[in-house]
Amino acid sequence: MEKRMELLLNEMIEGQKRVLLKAARQTLPRATEDDILQPYDFPELEGHPGFRYEEGVLHGFQAMQAALVAL
Repeated sequence: MEKRMELLLNEMIEGQKRVLLKAARQTLPRATEDDILQPYDFPELEGHPGFRYEEGVLHGFQAMQAALVAL
């Protein structure tokens, strides 16, 4: 069961990264995966509520992953 949970969470994180990149590209068409890791370099992303929401979802998934690893 633990391995299945780990795999599912990894899939959710990777899927959310794709959603986040898509949200970034609505504002910055040439945004890369590296760009979304450092949105403070791009004022257009800093103030974009849709991007920030999706970024928060990703951070939530990553926090859950860290908590499960800590168990």
